[in-house]
Amino acid sequence: MERINPPELARPSGFSHATAVAGCRLVFLAGQTGMNAEGHIVEGGVVAQFERALSNLLTALRAAGGGPEDLTELTVYIVDMDSYRARAREIGAVWRRLAGARYPAMAGIGVDRLWDAEALVEIKGTAAVSAAR
Repeated sequence: MERINPPELARPSGFSHATAVAGCRLVFLAGQTGMNAEGHIVEGGVVAQFERALSNLLTALRAAGGGPEDLTELTVYIVDMDSYRARAREIGAVWRRLAGARYPAMAGIGVDRLWDAEALVEIKGTAAVSAAR
């Protein structure tokens, strides 16, 4: 996978401007919230929910034969953008602990609410898993 960050664009922090892949299996990952295995949104605020949502997404990706290094793009839907931005360092630390230091192409989009009214974030994405796995 090639992460593309042209010098003509602002230096990315926590994302890549573009990713490119060849010769792989594409895996499309459904939106995941901070829902636990019992079907309840976890307590603890935006950081705890981001951690659970990312964990859920990575669990689905691993079941498809991939890992965090295979993520090509993610979209994070955010109910309270001010709270999310205020906790950006903590969210970044969660990302690095669960997914490593490489970032896919990403977008953060503010929304009024998600399917589960208690959900503060939802993460969906795409991965390019090596056909050799």
